[in-house]
Amino acid sequence: MSEVKNIIFDLGGIFLNLNFGLTKEAFVRFGVKDFDSFYTQHHANTLFEDLERGFISTEEFYNRFRAETNTDLTNEQIEEGWNAMLLSFSPERIEWLEEISQRYRVFLFSNTNQIHYEAIHKLYARDLGRTDFNDHFIKAYYSHEMGLRKPYHDSFEHIINEQQLVASETLFIDDTIKNIEGAEEVGLQTIHLVHPQTVLDLSL
Repeated sequence: MSEVKNIIFDLGGIFLNLNFGLTKEAFVRFGVKDFDSFYTQHHANTLFEDLERGFISTEEFYNRFRAETNTDLTNEQIEEGWNAMLLSFSPERIEWLEEISQRYRVFLFSNTNQIHYEAIHKLYARDLGRTDFNDHFIKAYYSHEMGLRKPYHDSFEHIINEQQLVASETLFIDDTIKNIEGAEEVGLQTIHLVHPQTVLDLSL
């Protein structure tokens, strides 16, 4: 690995513990039998891509979800199922992040959506007793605010250009291989963090 000056972190699976299976289980209980055809860690259909790029509102998402799954779930049930995957923040990893940010310029890039965004910040306040997770980064990039989503090249190029980063001096850390491959294709250095490995195991 050549010299690194900047690090772009993913959020879920890096600082925020996730269990995608819990969302699938919740929707199966609610009568959505083929949820994997809609969303997994490695795949999102058009509805979820539109949500994660901010192309549709939360209300539009709820309505389209009901139509596409042929269910009459309430907004609250859909929100509950969709947020079930979000577990907790690791205080130890946040302490590690604070130390790393003294030595590198650090950024966040998360594929997320308004529903998860609101839940994530509530979890951060619950687990850390603090108010703004985004303060840990020079800038936190969220797909639903950017209108751009990993693993597509234009999403990485947007961050590189806006922050005037040199791609070869920038490290991208993510737990999803498709996102790693997209980052490598635009010249970023990468680390694919595979469970049970965490950032605490890295030597940076």
